[in-house]
Amino acid sequence: MSDKPTVAIIGASSDRSKFGNKSIRAHLAQGYEVFPVNPKGGEIEGLTTYASIADVPVEQLNRVSLYVPPKVGEKLLPEIAAKGCDELWLNPGSESEQLVQAARDAGLEPIVACSIVDVGESPGSFGD
Repeated sequence: MSDKPTVAIIGASSDRSKFGNKSIRAHLAQGYEVFPVNPKGGEIEGLTTYASIADVPVEQLNRVSLYVPPKVGEKLLPEIAAKGCDELWLNPGSESEQLVQAARDAGLEPIVACSIVDVGESPGSFGD
């Protein structure tokens, strides 16, 4: 196991124009061990993609970053809470008042902001 911080990108995409892909590249550039999560599985940016966060092979993640609609996020909360994370990032478009409250009710402290900007990258610097 490495000493790198870990992040699961839920809603990871192989489409390089989507934020679910830019986030993978931004976190990799900043030294994170990245776990893409997408029900389709496969490989994204050369990384094994996990069908669910439960499949990610670490006990607890430093960060989980959501790139899915709020209703999808709400359905995934029990699985995210069961996996455990230090930070739950609700990126623009993935947040709703209901999701924020549901996350708090699940014992998570959601951060409503762009995780790409947080790691010191600009989403615009990751072209297609």
